[in-house]
Amino acid sequence: MPPTFDQDARLRWVERIARLMDSQFQVPGTSWRFGLDPIMSLIPVVGGIPSLAVSGVLILTMMRHGASGNLVVRMVLNVLLDTVIGAIPIIGTIFDFAYKANDKNVRLLRRHYAEGKYQGSGKGLILLTISILLIIGGLIIWGGFHLFKWIWEYFQ
Repeated sequence: MPPTFDQDARLRWVERIARLMDSQFQVPGTSWRFGLDPIMSLIPVVGGIPSLAVSGVLILTMMRHGASGNLVVRMVLNVLLDTVIGAIPIIGTIFDFAYKANDKNVRLLRRHYAEGKYQGSGKGLILLTISILLIIGGLIIWGGFHLFKWIWEYFQ
């Protein structure tokens, strides 16, 4: 019988990192929480890259611990939505404070475990997920380069 979510140290690590990225800090006097993800998004162009990398590592770890293909697709879509909208200046930063993709993914995995849908290794999806995340990261870098180039030429 596979270990439960709380018995697996690596899955508890995933949960701690997701919390750090999405909900580690609380605004005093409120129930509103945020993490490092929206803080990093304040850095124009490159702020989303570390967040995308961390989210990718979390998804890969969850895949190795039995996340089904359907679940992984939902997790990747959460991260894609967070990355794409998060890359939009100002609106993306506000979105990053509200949309917590990593926390959502941990909740999805917890529910997956609770429903007994644990499937063992998910190695078959790792290459696809890495490819998608690398393409997205590359597009962000490419877009940032061209934006910087356009701004540079505009002010020359």
